[in-house]
Amino acid sequence: MSNESQDIEIKDQVEEGTINEAGEESLMDELTQANFRIEELEQLLAASEAALEERKDVEMRAAAETQNIRTRAAKDVEQARKFALEKFANELLPVIDNMERALQGTSAEDEATKAIYEGVELTLKGFLSTVEKFGVKQVNPLGEAFNPEHHQAIGMQPSAEYPENTVMLVMQKGFILNERLLRPAMVMVSQGGASVDTQA
Repeated sequence: MSNESQDIEIKDQVEEGTINEAGEESLMDELTQANFRIEELEQLLAASEAALEERKDVEMRAAAETQNIRTRAAKDVEQARKFALEKFANELLPVIDNMERALQGTSAEDEATKAIYEGVELTLKGFLSTVEKFGVKQVNPLGEAFNPEHHQAIGMQPSAEYPENTVMLVMQKGFILNERLLRPAMVMVSQGGASVDTQA
């Protein structure tokens, strides 16, 4: 019997429903194997999709971390640029203090010290103008409200001239570098208009 006639005979048997049990079992085995293969492929696809999502998440986190590092580095560079002169500026403060003391020890009215006073005053003005170009500003809060962030109170006194919590005397001026306090101003603060009883 030829192959062609065998195929026709099997086909006829399948169509008539007379195929033997061995053929049915073989067909069932093939279907079962095909179903297992499909299920296996579906599991592999799901695992691949999960791995891809995890990879995307890792990449997004890495990109965010890189951006954070760049932002922090830029901020650190900006801070370093703004405050690189802090140590140097602190060393200049005693020089400014000494020039102001020299002004207090001389007078523009006294002929003997007038030339010294004018020379020190011009030098001090030029010096303050120069350091201000680099972000150093003097804090002279006389008559201003007391600010504990920029002022250091040495004491409090009653005063009829100044309202309560107002700077009535500056013992030492403060300094700020680019909005950062270098040295607080040392001040005396008013307790307000409390009168001092002088009657015995």
